[in-house]
Parts: sequence; C-alpha cells; structure tokens
Amino acid sequence: MNGHDRAFDDLTKNQSLVMGALTRSDGPLSAYTILDRLRDQGFRAPLQVYRALDKLVELGLVHRLESLNAFVACRHPGCDGLETIAFMICERCGQVAEIGDDSLTRQLDGLSKDARFLLRKTTIELRGVCIECQENA
Repeated sequence: MNGHDRAFDDLTKNQSLVMGALTRSDGPLSAYTILDRLRDQGFRAPLQVYRALDKLVELGLVHRLESLNAFVACRHPGCDGLETIAFMICERCGQVAEIGDDSLTRQLDGLSKDARFLLRKTTIELRGVCIECQENA
C-alpha cells in the first residue's frame, strides 16, 4: 500500500467527494466548478470546497495549477516526494499532463546553487498544444 492509498483511507466525506469530482474530471476544475458539481451532495459554500482542497493538496493527492487557478487530481503517485513537478497544459482542450523529471531537477538545482539560492520546491507550468489537438487542427 503506497502513501496515496493510505491517504485515501483517512479522507473526510467532503474530501472524498472533492477528490472524486477531480478524479472523474477530464481536466482541471476551479473550486467554484467543484462546488457546482457537488451541490446535490450537500455542498453549499465555497469554504467547504477550499478546506477539502487545502487538505488534499497537503496530502499530495491534488495539485493547484496557479496559472489557471484550478485543481487537478495527482496522476503521478509518489510525486509529493519530488522536488520538481511540471505540468503540460493544453490551451485548446484543457488536458493536463503531470511529469516529474530528474534531469530537470538537476538543472534547476544547479541554477539555484550558482545563484546561491536555496531551492525547496518547484512547480512548472508549460502551456501549449497537445499532440491530439495538433493532429486535429
């Protein structure tokens, strides 16, 4: 059983519902979209969603995409131990691919060391067009 599996066992009802909404989604969701999708399950206020999201992010089950002000379920188990996480975001279809790359981490570590900067964690968001959208253009 990995850390993600154990974390799922400890989720509250609200956290499980939010996690389910993100897992079923084809792309990133804003907190207000999650709220709209979960109204029938008793969600009434944005604060309910934000509290659940905060905990899910803390547990490494969900990532916040800063440039979109939206959230995605983690598709890369064990990434919470990585120093660098990158997301490739398709500007046409909204798909998000999560990647972890050791060579990228080494390059960023080298750059930060050269700048005498203590790097703790890095999240990179790459915006462009996925191969499916390129082929369908």
